Amino acid sequence: MIIQSRRVWIAGQFIAAQLEIEEEKIVSIHPYGEKTADQDYEDKRIVPGFIDVHTHGAYGFDTNDGEPEGLRNWMKRIPEEGVTSILPTTVTQMPDVLTKAVANVAAVVEEGYEGAEILGIHFEGPYLDMEYKGAQPPEAIAAATVEQFKEYQEAAKGLIKYITLAPEHDKDFALTKYCKEIGVVVSMGHSAATYEQAVMGIANGATSMTHVYNGMTGYHHRKPGLVGTAFRVRDIYGEIICDGCHSHLAALNNYFTAKGRDYVIMISDSLRAKHCPPGGNYQLGGHDIEISDSGLAYLKGTTTIAGSTLFMNRGLRILVEEAMIPFDQALNSCTINPARCLGVDDRKGKLVAGYDADIVVLEDDYQVAQTYCRGRAML
Repeated sequence: MIIQSRRVWIAGQFIAAQLEIEEEKIVSIHPYGEKTADQDYEDKRIVPGFIDVHTHGAYGFDTNDGEPEGLRNWMKRIPEEGVTSILPTTVTQMPDVLTKAVANVAAVVEEGYEGAEILGIHFEGPYLDMEYKGAQPPEAIAAATVEQFKEYQEAAKGLIKYITLAPEHDKDFALTKYCKEIGVVVSMGHSAATYEQAVMGIANGATSMTHVYNGMTGYHHRKPGLVGTAFRVRDIYGEIICDGCHSHLAALNNYFTAKGRDYVIMISDSLRAKHCPPGGNYQLGGHDIEISDSGLAYLKGTTTIAGSTLFMNRGLRILVEEAMIPFDQALNSCTINPARCLGVDDRKGKLVAGYDADIVVLEDDYQVAQTYCRGRAML
């Protein structure tokens, strides 16, 4: 199959080109019009597929539900917003719930599914700080231990690839160091860590931060905290929710400007309510939540933010058109940067011969015209 457009994102620019696809891969790239195209997208933008490393659910399903058909439905339908790879993300709950949740992801991966590729599991909690827990259930927050994490990883059949923890509560950084040894990305978040504690977390193996600005110590010129660490240590990754609500547009611009083009990761941090009709009763971690008109979720009856309903293609639009982030920097944050963070940048995140045919076709208004997951048209 050959698809083409006069605007294909290659080598950090749009060029007129054809993508030749065989057996889930981009096998060759040709000048526009060189061969007979099966699909001509004319002037629509063709970009790499989006990678969401922090998302709890959508379409009424939450990772913690542990239901295989809900997970399969999510993966099959999420390409409608341009997502081609994903880390289903847990939220803090009791061990039996978390064990079932990660085992469910492992079973679905083993048995087969369609759509966005599950690159692993993001294990958010339960090793978090009580003060900065946000909407994470306080009754289930636990002390970090290598022994317990090994049990979760065994249930997940090794699929936990990314963990959010509070470094100040990881005694002697034992879990951080263990995860680093086995290739699990350690992301600091839901944390009261000082700048000094965060730097020590990085020194012991942490390589990312979870939803920067949210669920962490803020920035003060005499106490830089985790936000100050994210600004100062430019060569560690940092997630950020780009809905314009979790963080002010100016704060988004500040963060992208400080970090540069290679280490910001856009995330949705989406909940089961995404792609669902307005209203309805939802839960996160066993606690009731309500969805505001802005799309933000709150713990019911409180002002505590509990996640988003952000579509990734809308996040890209917000970054470029409202936060005034250069297009290449914004696109990197949902393509090659998360791929590098996860160590899959040898096959994901770029439109290059030999890479997976994960491709998004965008209208000028950022609506998704088509998504290809490993060469298969999904819309």
